[in-house]
Amino acid sequence: MNQCVICPRECGADREIRTGVCGMRTFPKIARAAPHMWEEPCISGKKGSGAVFFSGCSLRCVYCQNSPISTGEYGKEVTVQRLREIFLELCSKGVHNINLVNPTHFVLPIAEALERPLPVPVVYNSSGYEKVETLKMLEGKVQIYLPDMKYSDSEAAKRYSRAGDYPAAAKKAIEEMFRQTGPYRMGEDGILHSGVIVRHLILPGNLRNTYGVIDWFQETFRPGEALFSLMSQYIPSGQAAEYPEINRKITAREYRKAQDYLFESGIEDGFVQSRKSAVESFVPVWDLSGV
Repeated sequence: MNQCVICPRECGADREIRTGVCGMRTFPKIARAAPHMWEEPCISGKKGSGAVFFSGCSLRCVYCQNSPISTGEYGKEVTVQRLREIFLELCSKGVHNINLVNPTHFVLPIAEALERPLPVPVVYNSSGYEKVETLKMLEGKVQIYLPDMKYSDSEAAKRYSRAGDYPAAAKKAIEEMFRQTGPYRMGEDGILHSGVIVRHLILPGNLRNTYGVIDWFQETFRPGEALFSLMSQYIPSGQAAEYPEINRKITAREYRKAQDYLFESGIEDGFVQSRKSAVESFVPVWDLSGV
């Protein structure tokens, strides 16, 4: 790989010999691969989602709950062949899908590992900070897109993720994801077969940012096209202590106002996370399980 331009950072690193902005080289590095019960109900179901947690990150938010693997070096490098084996091993455990968590910077080896279809849907679970050209490499290989829409406010994106272009990039990326999947399809058992779920994490002191994301979703998608997931699980993590305004959980009032705004928007397809989800126990244990 010469001059990596996989993500919107376009850092130009030759990741064959040195790391990029994502902190990773070419081969996938994985911190955990195991059935995961803490996604939206239509993803985790009763048998769990086959979550493969990739190390490194091209966005590197200052408040990342997975900072030990997203900004640290923890994880184990694997070959494309081993990555494919991990997918199949998870499938053999009866999971509803294979869930690629933070996969952006490893798109090339992932696409190679998915050349042959898996027996379950593939979920692309990302920050939303993607390039349309990169996503097109996955067309036909990914059935479910699970992107964040972290910011409608470019100033917040710049302060907390050093990515003032995040809103524009994520909007284009999510539109491409929807172009690939079309309107979501849900089985009679409540498990998602294909489609897009847009996630948004409420940040303390940033309700206007949340309102802007809700407005964008309502204006972009018609009923029955995509799902929206409002998340309240924020806990101060990573470098949050250096940013006093976000060095706390969201308040009951912030949660209520965000929820009320969502309900008043007319969006009906999706999920609202309980405020009780803001606990450290929801963060996985990084122990190389399944790797």
